[in-house]
Parts: sequence; C-alpha cells; structure tokens
Amino acid sequence: MGVYNRTPLAFERGVGARLFTTDGEAYLDCMAGIAVNALGHANPKLVQAVKDQAEKLWHVSNIFTIPGQEKLAKVLTDATFADEVFFTNSGAEAIECAIKTARKYHWAKGHPERIDSIGFDGSFHGRTLAAVNA
Repeated sequence: MGVYNRTPLAFERGVGARLFTTDGEAYLDCMAGIAVNALGHANPKLVQAVKDQAEKLWHVSNIFTIPGQEKLAKVLTDATFADEVFFTNSGAEAIECAIKTARKYHWAKGHPERIDSIGFDGSFHGRTLAAVNA
C-alpha cells in the first residue's frame, strides 16, 4: 500500500545507531522506526531480554495481570512525575490515549465543552482517525 514515498535503500541489519544496507553501506539511524524505537539495534542485553521473554510468553492481553509490566510501571512511576502508566503498542495508540485523557480531565472538572486539541502543522501523529485529525 502506497503510504510512504519509498527510498531505494534496503537495510539488512543494524548495530547500535547504525543501519547497514544489503550493499554493505552504513547509515546513522536518525528515524528509529519513525521515532518509535530509539533503543538502537542488536544491543546484546536487549537481545537477551527479548529471547528470555520469548521463551515464556509472546503476548498477553492487558485484561490480565502482567507481573513484568507492573514491575516496569513501578520503576517508571518511581523515576518520574507520573502516578500511573498506560502501555500502548504504537505511537498512534499513545496519541489516542492522550486525547482521551485530556478530554476526560476537562469533563471531570466540569468543562465538557473543552474538546479541542492542538497539533503542529505538518507533524505526524499516527494513522488512527483522531491522530490524523490532530
């Protein structure tokens, strides 16, 4: 499906912040999966963590208690201003959550008419209906 203008580059592997083409050229990964994966490539600790998890569970719905997710949520809330964490599977889902949270906040404060969101002209918020409209 033609959603992007594609470049003729084809990457076969990555190491840290570098991507390598099928022709062996190295590039600095400045896009990180369009800003959703800023962890670099092939970090041995991350690779091992993924392998360890894959040997246990691949995916469990958020309708169930997920001990590892709760542990990470505590680490994040202890280290930040946040009281709660909402794990999403995409940036668009995170934008949807932010819009809904802001609207719920204003509704709870007695201002249900405060529904407008402001986005930057030319920015990309995702492909969901609310994100595209933002």
